[in-house]
Amino acid sequence: MADAFASGLIWPAVALAFTGWLVPKLLSLVWPEGVRPLFILAFVATLIMLALGMVYFIALYVWQGVPFAMLFEEGTAAGVFHFLRLGLISALIWAPIMLLSIAGIPRTWTKETW
Repeated sequence: MADAFASGLIWPAVALAFTGWLVPKLLSLVWPEGVRPLFILAFVATLIMLALGMVYFIALYVWQGVPFAMLFEEGTAAGVFHFLRLGLISALIWAPIMLLSIAGIPRTWTKETW
């Protein structure tokens, strides 16, 4: 178990999971109440989390010593596709937490009912 913490696998996963919980909660503060807006909030939160996942992996690459220019050496499209794929894979971590966070949003509604 200590090796999982030492190799840096646990903390990035925890950070992604926490962000998956936080993004919908923050969006719900400014989002209108209702069922249709809740579905739109879920879609927007998914896009934001995908973008944050991509940025997160770019930061991890740079933090571990890979020059930023080397990340997109094969072309911008290839680099974006690579990090898009990593962002989609990271959805295995943040998506279940995000869905639970979104499911809890209607509890705080005061004008609309579920």
